[in-house]
Amino acid sequence: MVDWVNQTRPFTAALIVPTGIGAAIGGYAGDALPVARAIASVVDRLITHPNVLNGAMLYWPLPNTLYVEGYALDRLAAGDWALRPVRQNRIALILDRAIEPELQRRHLQAADAARATLGIDVMAAIATDQPLGVSLKLAPSGASWGTITQPDSLLRAAARAIAAGAQAIAVVARFPDDEGDLAIAYRQGRGVDPIAGAEAVISHLVVREFGIPCAHAPALASGPALADVAPRAAAEELGYTFLPCVLAGLWRSPQIVRDRADWQASDLTGGAVDVAIVPASACGGAAILHWAATGTDILAVEDNQTTLDLTPAALGIRPTRVRSYLEAIGWLAARRAGLWAGALAPQPAPLLPLQLQDPGPDPRDPL
Repeated sequence: MVDWVNQTRPFTAALIVPTGIGAAIGGYAGDALPVARAIASVVDRLITHPNVLNGAMLYWPLPNTLYVEGYALDRLAAGDWALRPVRQNRIALILDRAIEPELQRRHLQAADAARATLGIDVMAAIATDQPLGVSLKLAPSGASWGTITQPDSLLRAAARAIAAGAQAIAVVARFPDDEGDLAIAYRQGRGVDPIAGAEAVISHLVVREFGIPCAHAPALASGPALADVAPRAAAEELGYTFLPCVLAGLWRSPQIVRDRADWQASDLTGGAVDVAIVPASACGGAAILHWAATGTDILAVEDNQTTLDLTPAALGIRPTRVRSYLEAIGWLAARRAGLWAGALAPQPAPLLPLQLQDPGPDPRDPL
C-alpha cells in the first residue's frame, strides 16, 4: 500500500537572525541555538546560518539542519544557487598572518582536537601572506560592521586551500582587543556584538568569490575572567578560541552549486523553502525580500527586537506575525501537519460560514 503521507515533499524552514544588529535572541554567543533546536524538531529540514548555530566553544549537532553562510542563503533565495547535502567536508583552516605565535598555536590545537576527538577532516592550515587588517565600525542604526584592509590576501589563501582540495574554509582573523564601552555592554548582555558585522564581511567575501562553504572565528587575546558576564555571552569566555563551533558547522555544510547546468534533482533550491522565520524589525535582508516576492510564507517574530526598523509594513511584505518563537513553533507544527493554523486559535471575530459565489458569465461564451 502506498504511504501517501510520506509522498509529500519535506517541510522546509529557513531561520534567519541577521548578525550584528543586537537581536534579543541570536545577538549573543549562540543564544539562538535553543530556538534552532526546537524548530528543527517540528520541521523536516531547517536551513540556517552560522550566527544562529555558532556558540564559540559550544555547538549542538542537528541532523536535519543545513549550516549555510549568509551570502549563500541570499543567492539560494534568489534562485541563483542550489545546495547539495554532503556526508562530510574536507576543511582548510586559514589563519591571519597578524595572529601572534601563542594565539596561533591555540587555534592549531583546537583544529587538532577537532580532528582527533570529533573526527573532523581539517586537511590543512594556511597562513595569509599579509595581515588582514580588520577594523570595526558602528552604523548609525546601531548595527556593527567592519572592513579588512587586505582582502586579496584572504582570497589568495582561499585559492591555495581550494587548489589543495578543500571543500570548506574556516577563517580565523585577528580582531582588535580594545575593550570599549560597546564590548563591555555586550559581555554584560545589553549591547550589540561589536565584532559580528565584520565577521560577516569576511565570510561573504570568500563565498561570493569561490562559491564554497565558509565561516569565520575571531582571534582575540584571552583576558582575565570577569564576574559580571551575562549567560548569553558566556560561551565566548570558555577558552582561547571560538573555532570549535565553526569546524563542527562546516563539517557537513552543504556544497554550493552555482551553475544551473550542474543542478541535480536532489539538490535543494530556494523554491523548496516553505517558510522563512525572521525578527519582525529585520525583514530587509535580501533572502527575506526574495522569498516574500515569490510567495514563501514569512513568519515575523515580534519579541525578537533588534536595533533595526525594517518592518514588513515599511517594505510592503505581508507576513504572518507571531509574538514569540514559541508561537512560531506551534504555527510550524500546525503547517507541517497540514492544518490551517487559524483553527488552533480563538478568532478575533465570529468565524462566518462560507458563502457560495456567483460564478458569473462563462468566459468561453462569445460576446
